[in-house]
Amino acid sequence: MASQTDRASTFERLHKKGDPVVLYNIWDTGSAQAVAEAGAKAIATGSAPVAMAQGFADGQNFPFESALENARRIVAAVDLPVTMDLEGAYAEDPSGISENVQRALDTGVIGFNFEDQVVGTSDLYDPQVQARRVAAMRNGCETAGIPAFVNARTDLFLKAPVETHDARMLDLAIERARVYADAGADGFFAPGLRDEALIGALCQATDLPVNIIALPSTPPTSRLAALGVARVSYGPVPYRMMLAWLQEQARTALQADM
Repeated sequence: MASQTDRASTFERLHKKGDPVVLYNIWDTGSAQAVAEAGAKAIATGSAPVAMAQGFADGQNFPFESALENARRIVAAVDLPVTMDLEGAYAEDPSGISENVQRALDTGVIGFNFEDQVVGTSDLYDPQVQARRVAAMRNGCETAGIPAFVNARTDLFLKAPVETHDARMLDLAIERARVYADAGADGFFAPGLRDEALIGALCQATDLPVNIIALPSTPPTSRLAALGVARVSYGPVPYRMMLAWLQEQARTALQADM
């Protein structure tokens, strides 16, 4: 089995503008093994499905210790790089972020999603404040000696109705990408962004690999690749589809028993 450092390097190399790595988000060891056997090049947890599968709401409601143990089991179950959705790192201050990142890396994961929303609210951190938080995450990785991939997420588009996504909002996102890159981010995640012109402009405006989430109304992966996207993830979509399938199968079986 490859070392954690080797897996981190492999994961970083998977991010290529125009040839995106596809991450079909999972929530436990069983779903991780299923996706690995389907041919995945890497495994990514999603905070929402991880929490919901255990009966919790998204937003750091799943206890941190439980999230770490879940990540540790997933890493042990697959021989692939595993990146963890760490939400807001379960901490406000830089020292807490750095410490929690080191604890998360101890599970064997090699990357993180790190969001700029103030968890539990509809607000976003000021870009400069979030940049310091990103720097703290990078510091935690360096202290642990693991070149983990920090995927800095902005919730600008996710928090706003699709019809309000425009050039002004794109400029705000590009500025966040710039300061996050300067702080040590390796990638830029813009969930909720679906407009082709805006996606293409974002990919051109930043050197960071851009991550887009494949929601039902998002352009297909082939089109995202043409626009310059380097990473396509699925967030809670696989879990919700699985749950809908399970409910339908259960409904059919239960009605047949009546």
